[in-house]
Amino acid sequence: MTYIRTFLHIVALPLILVLIWFVATLGEASFFVPTPQLLIETFFETWTSERFVSDVFPSLGRLMTGIALSILIGIVGGLLIGSFRWLRALLEPTLEFFRAIPPPVLIPVIMLLIGIGDEMKVSVIVLGAVWPILLNTIEGVRSMDEVLADTSRTYGMTKFNSVRYLILPSAMPQIMAGIRQSLSIALILMVISEMFASTEGLGFAIVQFQRSFAIPEMWSGIVLLGLIGVVLSFIFQLTERWVLGWYHGLREIEQSA
Repeated sequence: MTYIRTFLHIVALPLILVLIWFVATLGEASFFVPTPQLLIETFFETWTSERFVSDVFPSLGRLMTGIALSILIGIVGGLLIGSFRWLRALLEPTLEFFRAIPPPVLIPVIMLLIGIGDEMKVSVIVLGAVWPILLNTIEGVRSMDEVLADTSRTYGMTKFNSVRYLILPSAMPQIMAGIRQSLSIALILMVISEMFASTEGLGFAIVQFQRSFAIPEMWSGIVLLGLIGVVLSFIFQLTERWVLGWYHGLREIEQSA
């Protein structure tokens, strides 16, 4: 019964929204809003052909590369900056300055510096998605229990072991929260980066559909982006349960006590 209830919780709202959409477009012939039946037919016609390989695969490759680099840079940089108070004080104004700059406005500059290839698109994703991970990691390191830090120094624990067994596990809940935020940012920036001087990708395809007035195809691309976001969310939830199994176990014990 638990699995059935969980499944119903997941699909209930989407089914209700589709039903409302179906009723609202019943007997209507709007050029700008396709009916659910037309959208489903168009979706499979558009994205089960060679366009899936030519547009979706490259987009997913750039997205995964950008997310992986953001996680690596954010965690390593956050651990380093958060571990040294003087370094944090030195870099904080500069980090706040660059964090405040929207990555899309840097696209023309990046295009001039490194061209219009995949490097530009991945760079745009990283420039936007790295900040939640970096800042959450810094805060996670700063919020570590001082008693544990003093105890590790008293027992002569090496810096590597201190990071591995104390600092990283202590900061991991906040790091995972930062990664969750970065996933949606990375997906948005993937689409935006592909709208500039690109010849393939989901963002390019959606713009081409819009410019050629292929409205159902355009909506099908938007639906595909939503489905990619849902899949990323489920993958993250499974990963988070595995990485933070000990943390959720402690929370359940505290709540039941």
